[in-house]
Amino acid sequence: MLKHLSLIVLLFYTGLRAQTANERFVSYTTTPAAVTLYWKDASGQPLRSLQNLKQHVEKNKRKLVFGMNAGMYQTDYSPLGLYIEQGKTRHKLNTRLAPNGGNFYMMPNGVFYTTTDNKAVVCTTQDFKPGAKIKYATQSGPMLLIDGAIHPTFQKGSSNLNIRNGVGILPDGRVVFAVSKNLVNFYDFAQFFADLGCKNALYLDGFVSRAYVPDQNWTQLDGDFGVMIGVTE
Repeated sequence: MLKHLSLIVLLFYTGLRAQTANERFVSYTTTPAAVTLYWKDASGQPLRSLQNLKQHVEKNKRKLVFGMNAGMYQTDYSPLGLYIEQGKTRHKLNTRLAPNGGNFYMMPNGVFYTTTDNKAVVCTTQDFKPGAKIKYATQSGPMLLIDGAIHPTFQKGSSNLNIRNGVGILPDGRVVFAVSKNLVNFYDFAQFFADLGCKNALYLDGFVSRAYVPDQNWTQLDGDFGVMIGVTE
């Protein structure tokens, strides 16, 4: 009887935790092969918003099923760090150390990339190795999880709250993207990815973060940013 009661309590707790996470975050899981990174339109101008991205893919007879901003950028909407699109390096890796330079420079920062053989990786900038197989890549920071451990500077219960979005790699190799529905600190955001089983996860950006996930009735189509992530069908 006690054993069954313990199991019921465990299932209730797990369900409650999942419900709480769902109330705090919107997440989207996909295969590495489905991920595309976008920056500029056909005329060479930054797309800047998810609405523009949606229209951009529709012009190519595609339907946007997921969209999100994909890393920090400069005032001209160019990437702050590494950006690779269709195997071409559009912006080089940023290895600058700037302790007071904002979230991007909270070391270690990192890179999210996919490969031509349909693998996805999140790694620290220090561990990133360029190669011919890299199809898409975006650099941002800080890392949320590093080999299963939460970034050492994050503090549980921190009052440093903001909207945040990020990306992690699940144990089965799929990619999970997430954005907070409300203000959240770094520690709790990292814990969300840890609870999903991710060993490595990367913070993408803060208050500017937006996501378009129509299947979950989350349809933010505004925004004013640089590189974006899209999944189409």
